[in-house]
Amino acid sequence: MVNRRPRLRIVAPNASPEEAAAVVAALERFMRDTVPPPAPPPPARNAWQRAALLEATGRAPDASPWD
Repeated sequence: MVNRRPRLRIVAPNASPEEAAAVVAALERFMRDTVPPPAPPPPARNAWQRAALLEATGRAPDASPWD
């Protein structure tokens, strides 16, 4: 899985380490809070539709698709 999060760093010569850490923590929290929801899983295939497809192709229900 590719990590698409930007790498955050503070470029402020006058910021203390605590201030820089606070800014980075706030940005990371914002990014976590505003991330889009994951895509819903695809709907399950109807068992009747699967049976009809297998019957139409003449394959056995437990046959491997690579046979």
